[in-house]
Amino acid sequence: MTPVSGLTDAPGTRDSGGGLAEVDDRLLAARAADGDDEAFEHLVHRYAPRMLTLATRILGDRTEAEDAVQEAFVAAWRALPGFRADSQFPTWLYRIVTNKCLNLLRARRPNAPLEDAGELRAPAGDPADAAEATETLRTLGQALDSLTDEQRACWVLREMDGLSYEEIGRILGIGEPSVRGRIHRARKALMEAVRPCT
Repeated sequence: MTPVSGLTDAPGTRDSGGGLAEVDDRLLAARAADGDDEAFEHLVHRYAPRMLTLATRILGDRTEAEDAVQEAFVAAWRALPGFRADSQFPTWLYRIVTNKCLNLLRARRPNAPLEDAGELRAPAGDPADAAEATETLRTLGQALDSLTDEQRACWVLREMDGLSYEEIGRILGIGEPSVRGRIHRARKALMEAVRPCT
C-alpha cells in the first residue's frame, strides 16, 4: 500500500516529473486502482488540503481531522477498485471523509466543539467590537454543537464548502429534499441562537 503523507501540502504543487499535474482525476483513479502508487499519491496531494479543511470544519479539532483524513485516504485506496469511472472523484472522496467524520462525531457525542475549526474567529480591531464578535462566535459555536451530526455535516458542506444540494445528497447518500430539510433546520437553529447577540 502507498503511504499517505503530506496532508497539509498545497494542492497541485507536486509533480514528480511524470506530468501528473494535468492528468484527469478519473484517469489517476483508474491508474491508482491498477496499483499505480504515484497516481494515488498525486490524488492525495491534490485533494488532501480540501479534505482536511472539511474534516476540521465538521470535527472542530485539527488533530482529529488529520487522523480522519489519513484514515479516509487509506479507505479510499482500498476501495479504489470499486470506484465507478462515471462518478466524480472529489464527490466520492467527500463521501468517504464526511462519513468518517460523522462516525467520529457519533462516537464522541455529546461534546463536539468547533472551537478549533479555524473558521470562527473574532476580527481584530476595536476591543468592544471584538468582544461582541467573540461572544457571537461563541454562541454560534455552541449552536453548531447542538445540531445533529447530519445537520452539521449538511450545513458545513453547503455554507462553508459551497456544495450544491445535489452534491451533498450524493455525498451523504440521501435525497435532495432531506438535504434541504436538514440545512433549513440547521439555519433556523443557528439564527435563533445568534439572534439575542445581534
